[in-house]
Amino acid sequence: MFSQVPQPLRYAEALLQRFATLARAANSNALLGGLVESAAQLSGSELSQLYLLDDTHTRLTLSAEWQDGLLQPRADASLSSDYDGEQLLQYCLCQNQTLSLNELDSSLHQTGFLPEAQQPWRSLLCQPLLDEQKGVTGLLLIASQRSRELQGFADSLGHLGSFVVAQLHLLQRLRSPRSEQPVAVVSTPCASGYGLIGDSAPMRALYQMIGKVLHNPVSVLLAGETGTGKELVARAIHDCGFRRSKAFVVQNCASLPENLLESELFGYRKGAFSGADRDHQGLFDAANGGTLFLDEIGDMPLSLQAKLLRVLQEGEVRPLGSTATHKVDVRIVAATHHNLRNLVEEGRFREDLFYRLAQFPIELPALRERDQDILTLARYFADKASTFLQRNQCRWADSTLDHLARYPFPGNVRELKGLVERAVLLCEGGELLPEHFDLRQAGSNDEPGMNLRERMERVERSLLLDCLRKNRGNQTSAACELGLPRRTLLYRMQRLNISPADV
Repeated sequence: MFSQVPQPLRYAEALLQRFATLARAANSNALLGGLVESAAQLSGSELSQLYLLDDTHTRLTLSAEWQDGLLQPRADASLSSDYDGEQLLQYCLCQNQTLSLNELDSSLHQTGFLPEAQQPWRSLLCQPLLDEQKGVTGLLLIASQRSRELQGFADSLGHLGSFVVAQLHLLQRLRSPRSEQPVAVVSTPCASGYGLIGDSAPMRALYQMIGKVLHNPVSVLLAGETGTGKELVARAIHDCGFRRSKAFVVQNCASLPENLLESELFGYRKGAFSGADRDHQGLFDAANGGTLFLDEIGDMPLSLQAKLLRVLQEGEVRPLGSTATHKVDVRIVAATHHNLRNLVEEGRFREDLFYRLAQFPIELPALRERDQDILTLARYFADKASTFLQRNQCRWADSTLDHLARYPFPGNVRELKGLVERAVLLCEGGELLPEHFDLRQAGSNDEPGMNLRERMERVERSLLLDCLRKNRGNQTSAACELGLPRRTLLYRMQRLNISPADV
């Protein structure tokens, strides 16, 4: 640890003295201020900064700073959870890697996190601070206005910083009254911070949930109706999380038969079956270090569910035709429009796998629950379609916006996107009118002479169609959701003249 520092014995004595001094700190300000002072003086640097993650791992805050021999006023600013603006900090935090730069070039490196100084910063060391589970809790940074080799201080300052963070948590527990429950830090995520569109209350709650799971390696289960954007959320979790530099692999579990899905997921060896003329890498191997998104996980056969459970439990994959297993490091994000709890009760989904996948469930809101986002999304899709078609942007008639706002959108965002793109194609005069949209409003076609029974049948027909479309024409799933026997659903479909072509 001391082989690369000048005068190792004297440095070790000074380091031990700093440990003893910080162990006696009586409050958090003295503890954090003492750490940045110690880091600067031990390394002979002009600047030392301490960044800490909050309990939810969604905010990175500059908690203490020492510059030119003085403790600086505590900064109030914090960085967002994806750290896109500060690539050097992002690298250390997301990759859990020490960063040492002997020649810091402001034209090559983004250094906005460094304070202004009379002379430019020439060298930098950024060291992740780890907790007992080897998870990153913050960053300790030192910088100098001279070109220097700072790598030799990384291990010792890392241990000192981790010790201080542990002491900080201990002080917080000792000073908080037992009757009080710890208050979670609530961050307000940027509405467009994850590449998603919408600023309604349900969407802001969704952004909050995404932020909590970005830098935690738990499995995520996305639930919601068809067309709500589950794959977009899965991609946001990957692109803004700590695995962003690795692969994001997508597989729809309902699109392949069982045997083919198994070979795609786990891979196979040459000669494993007829036609296997070479080794084939599975999706778990392709996503190693990154994220595997399993869409429509509720449609996965039971036999494959057992093999997936083993991968989640042991982190091991055995390709078809092989007797040996090998380790993989893959984060699973699964999605379904089914109610998995109901499938578990029916014996169609393994209970143990359900609890493994649902470590962190996220429910995506339907578009009808996001009233204020409908017009924002409609304008976005219209502008995008106009750009693709190389047309001028379309204007929106007020009556058209009112027309859209009243529609329930059973197909959610996917349906809205298709309707808007079709309307842009039909639009000739540069203004989108209600007649450009094919919106079938439930109950809007009631004729004045209809009696109560006819009106009720029309409402029932619309309800059954919406449920069947939501379940992609699966009559068993639709009957289960409606709380009806499948035979009763078939009878009502026949009575109301609903054919598979209508779904």
